Amino acid sequence: MKYKIENFFTSGHKFEDAELDLASRYQMINIALVLSSLAFIYGIIINTINDISGFVPLESFLLLMNGVMFFILRRDKKSFELVANIITIQCTFLLLKIIYTSSPEQMKHTWLYTYPIVLLYFQKKYYGLYWFIFLLLMILIAPIQNFVVVQYSLFQVIYISVVLLIVGTIVYFYKLKMNEAKDLIVQQQKKLLTFNAELAKQVREKTLELQQLNESLAVKVESKAIELMQKDKLITAQSKQAVMGEMITMIAHQWRQPLSTITLKIANYQFSQLLHTGKKVREVDKTLSEISDTIIYLSDTIDDFQTYFHPNKELHEIELKDVFQKAVNFVLPRSKEKNIDIIIEKENKILLTIYINELIQVLLNLINNSIDALKISHQKKPRITLYAQENNERVQIFVKDNADGISDANVSRIFEPYFSTKGKNGTGLGLYMSQMIVQKQFHGDISVESSPDGSLFIIDILKKVS
Repeated sequence: MKYKIENFFTSGHKFEDAELDLASRYQMINIALVLSSLAFIYGIIINTINDISGFVPLESFLLLMNGVMFFILRRDKKSFELVANIITIQCTFLLLKIIYTSSPEQMKHTWLYTYPIVLLYFQKKYYGLYWFIFLLLMILIAPIQNFVVVQYSLFQVIYISVVLLIVGTIVYFYKLKMNEAKDLIVQQQKKLLTFNAELAKQVREKTLELQQLNESLAVKVESKAIELMQKDKLITAQSKQAVMGEMITMIAHQWRQPLSTITLKIANYQFSQLLHTGKKVREVDKTLSEISDTIIYLSDTIDDFQTYFHPNKELHEIELKDVFQKAVNFVLPRSKEKNIDIIIEKENKILLTIYINELIQVLLNLINNSIDALKISHQKKPRITLYAQENNERVQIFVKDNADGISDANVSRIFEPYFSTKGKNGTGLGLYMSQMIVQKQFHGDISVESSPDGSLFIIDILKKVS
């Protein structure tokens, strides 16, 4: 309902923000047409009842003109000036007719006081002033002209003119202040629009800068990611090479004693053949059987190392103590050479679903580090202890030695790549790779506790890696 009423008083036109003044003038002219039409209808009725026939045709014509102007205003948005001029002319000459043809007792001259409002709202500033001056002059000369008999005295027309001038002045300054306020509002709106446009421009520029920065950052991140991947590959390759070097040393240790045994058995057999040509078949079979067992042991050792270096990673279910034993078997020659006891403590059966070779690599790194530490320690009974503890879906694996411990300065850096306390004998990759394997492959963590009585490495991993 409100929307329909507003449409009626704006003649159904839509106005932009810059046309608010025109919209206001449209509202005023429609209100004036409605009220004047009601006044004309009232005048026609009263004049007909009082048998004052002189004004009835004029008021009927003006009422008809109001209907025409209603139609014109709604046909064309630019028709306001034309309608405003028509209304100004109508009002001017209607008021002059009232002064020139009616008597003061009829009080019709009171309509004159609405005239300044009509002029100020419907006419441009200077045009309204011209029409106002014209009306005042025509009123003032009414008693002194000789063409029409006027019932108003000179005093009365001067009084009406003064009152009309006062009302016009009040309305003028009120309209002036209203215009100033409206201009101020328009200026503030323009400033706000300018500010919004500038802000939108700055937002677009900053957004573009941010997009460019993000693109640049994405390129840098991608470049760094590739660089880190290459670095990780290099470190992994170096770590594998280091482990392979250690493994070759272990193979040499593993094979030295069995090969010596085979050589000794063959030499004994040859020597016996020289001394006793009639050697018993049972003794020959025994000797050959021992040689065969030794060769099978060497073959099993090769299988273990081949499995360890197998490139395909698959999850397998295995008992933890078997993993301990496989790792210990690799380093057994080194530990025996240095008289280091490696103890696997008894524990409940703990089943793991893991990458076996990766966990063996981590354990080998830790055990070898403990062997290296025990080699330079002064322990009379050096030992390394392996044990574990279940914790719901996780398991903690402990590798403990009784060497001299790790200094506080080195503990904080022990998992950094290329950091080593062994000088030229160390690559600085073992513990770093162990930590990477535990974190990435087993979704766990590895930590260390150290004191002058020894070091304890704790591996915390899932029992079932997915």
